[in-house]
Amino acid sequence: MASLKDIRGRIASVKNIRKITRAMEMISAARLRRAEQRIEHLRPYADALRRMTSRAAQAAENIPNLPILQEREQVSTVGILLVTGDRGLAGPFNSQIIRAGNRRATELRPDGAEVLWYASGRRGISSLQFRQLELGDSWAGFTDRPSFADARAIADGLTSAYVDGKVDRVEIFYNGYISAVNQEVRHETLLPLQQADVLGDDDDGDEDEDDPHSRALWIYEPDPEEILARLVPDYVEISIYRALLESTASEHGARMSAMRSASDNAGDMIDDLTLEANRQRQAEITQEIMEVVAGAEGLR
Repeated sequence: MASLKDIRGRIASVKNIRKITRAMEMISAARLRRAEQRIEHLRPYADALRRMTSRAAQAAENIPNLPILQEREQVSTVGILLVTGDRGLAGPFNSQIIRAGNRRATELRPDGAEVLWYASGRRGISSLQFRQLELGDSWAGFTDRPSFADARAIADGLTSAYVDGKVDRVEIFYNGYISAVNQEVRHETLLPLQQADVLGDDDDGDEDEDDPHSRALWIYEPDPEEILARLVPDYVEISIYRALLESTASEHGARMSAMRSASDNAGDMIDDLTLEANRQRQAEITQEIMEVVAGAEGLR
């Protein structure tokens, strides 16, 4: 049975840990507000670019003869990008992305497709290296506040891998931000454009793409093929940048929730230890009283 001194030492340790978790919760809350603002500013632009790319692809009679737009007849290697964080202590934030990527790899194996892994964030990189999986490229050190230059570096690496024939399709997994306590794993196809999720988006609720009168309102200068060739690199970059921002906000939200739970658990543990300490102290007092009474009886 632990002594009263040991229990008091554990109480002091847990109190120190609770101070740290509360500080981390406050820091994550402040960073989350800034991340939310960046997402709110980016989403309209990203959605507009995706709609423009979708319309140009539908209007183009022939897909431009560019390497980045060439669809492979047989998919033998799929590049999977896992967007994770540089740090832990964020609940299931990192692990659920890694599990989703592994499930996707399992789904691809029966079709004879191999997986070439790409990772953003130290947690994803270390997990792939620990599992001794083939890592095509990796990026880290910016997950707390990613910039468009970081997204462009990732897009260049993935685009080069696709153009050089290292991968036949590029997919991405990231945490989509819904609220501070709710994040969801999202899976999107980036390349080739013919299979990309951008062509399946239905962001324009007030226009019917099948309506010829709606399409007649769009005049392309230069032709849709040339516009599409210019938009695709921007589409890949902005899609990755949006994923990075969504992931950053999700990480701060997940860490804030995890630290709040840790602080609450620390409070419950302090209450339990305090009760145990009081019981131990009462037992020691009772034992001392019994010894005094026994000594007094012995003097009679």
